[in-house]
Amino acid sequence: MNPVEVHPWLVPLAEKASDSGGGWIAHLEEAINSGFDPIATAVTSVVFWKLPLGVYSFPAIVLWLVVAAAVFTVYFRGIQFRSMRVSLDLVRGKYSRASDPGEVTHFQALASAVSGTVGLGNIAGVAVAVTVGGPGAMFWMVLAGLLGMCTKFVECTLGVKYREVHDDGTVSGGPFRYLPVAFERFGPVVSKIAVGIFAVALILFGALGGNAFQSNQTYAQAVNVTGGAGESFLDSDLMSFVFGLVLAGLVGVVIIGGVSSIAKVTSKLVPIMAFIYIGACLLVIGFNVTAVPEAVARILAGAFGADGITGGAIGVLIVGFQRAAFSNEAGVGSAPIVHSAVKTKHPVSEGFVALLEPFIDTVVICSMTALTIVIAADGTNYDELIGSEISNDNGVTLTSDSFDTFLPGFDNVLAVAVALFAFSTLITWSYYTMRAWTTLVGKTRFNENFFKVMFCVFTVLGAVVDLGSVLDFADAMLFVCAVFNLLACYILLPKVKEEVVSFLRGIREGEIAEVPVEERATT
Repeated sequence: MNPVEVHPWLVPLAEKASDSGGGWIAHLEEAINSGFDPIATAVTSVVFWKLPLGVYSFPAIVLWLVVAAAVFTVYFRGIQFRSMRVSLDLVRGKYSRASDPGEVTHFQALASAVSGTVGLGNIAGVAVAVTVGGPGAMFWMVLAGLLGMCTKFVECTLGVKYREVHDDGTVSGGPFRYLPVAFERFGPVVSKIAVGIFAVALILFGALGGNAFQSNQTYAQAVNVTGGAGESFLDSDLMSFVFGLVLAGLVGVVIIGGVSSIAKVTSKLVPIMAFIYIGACLLVIGFNVTAVPEAVARILAGAFGADGITGGAIGVLIVGFQRAAFSNEAGVGSAPIVHSAVKTKHPVSEGFVALLEPFIDTVVICSMTALTIVIAADGTNYDELIGSEISNDNGVTLTSDSFDTFLPGFDNVLAVAVALFAFSTLITWSYYTMRAWTTLVGKTRFNENFFKVMFCVFTVLGAVVDLGSVLDFADAMLFVCAVFNLLACYILLPKVKEEVVSFLRGIREGEIAEVPVEERATT
């Protein structure tokens, strides 16, 4: 995800053979994008306004996210670095019973949240970062990811603390519950406006960036794997529509069961995706273990002395921080929605689990991608590209070429991985946006089912139409959420600290006892 610039990585589906002569899809795309372009341009210029800093600039919204992560880390004295053992114990269900209020286990909540963030940002985004900013950008991405762990800790603790458990056992939580608490001191009108803007912005991103774009890329990967543009049997208006219907059907089967069904699917998909992708990275690194010290040296040297990179070391820092913020989404308020559905009696327990998310997404997966690209540089054109702008589709190509240097034919496996990433993101965002929808219109069976149908309609639309400028607008909406979400987090920080002190004291003094294995809320 890269909302600062027009989506150059979108596969140009309008180039389908049937559209080359001006098919109806091409005309529809042109009408939508040309009509929406002025709105998208105006909104993105405000949301992604860049602070001028000499020869380089820093998107203000990225600074907002990074500063918050640093403040939270200092406030909680680096709790993300001191609590890994507690986090892993909680993922295994050590302090949560299957009978505790909630709908999903700690592991399922974590898997669902990870599935919503792991995707093209970890494949294409990293390649763009280490090309535009050089290898050193990876160092700053990792640092931003480590700081972002504390942001997830704060927002997901609040998501559970102020959640509502309904009579039927379902849960409504996340920012929709803690934003009103934070902003009520400014009056009911301000509180309602803040929640309303957050919900509308989240729906707009979810329907487009979290749904249509994922569908678009899944279809594009299917076309590429089956022969490419002009050759694939899928490369036609009719087949794109059929593909969209099939994908929407698969999505519908999953989301009709609510968060429990989504969590069961993502808890299976995420380990598979991680095994395929991280396993491939480890193979490349393992076969070239002697090259690892040199690659690490290049990353460290580039982080603090980047010759030939616009803005030097500061420019590299900006690129790294920017890509990390767009990759793990720490602070935008999406992840607390699914984390709030966890089975627990202790709100901060899910905060400890949630902080693992940026670690997995940015520190582990992004680092693996970067290291693979740097190690494989001799077999690709990577060194020639350093310091230049490349699009995300070229980023995917660079990552694929890096793997192919040691694992010929891996481009097909990578295409499958991208499709799985996209599908898992799609179903997770269906839950995020449904909670936003029911916040606005009320939680009834009719409202929920209506939303699920409309979400599937956008899945079909995404496979058929390339929504370029509309997606730029959608990305801007996601970061509008971050403005309100982080303000609420700042206001409620003392409440989070109370939960931390109470929980850790309870474990230390034995008030919170270890749950017998047979009674735990596990996978």
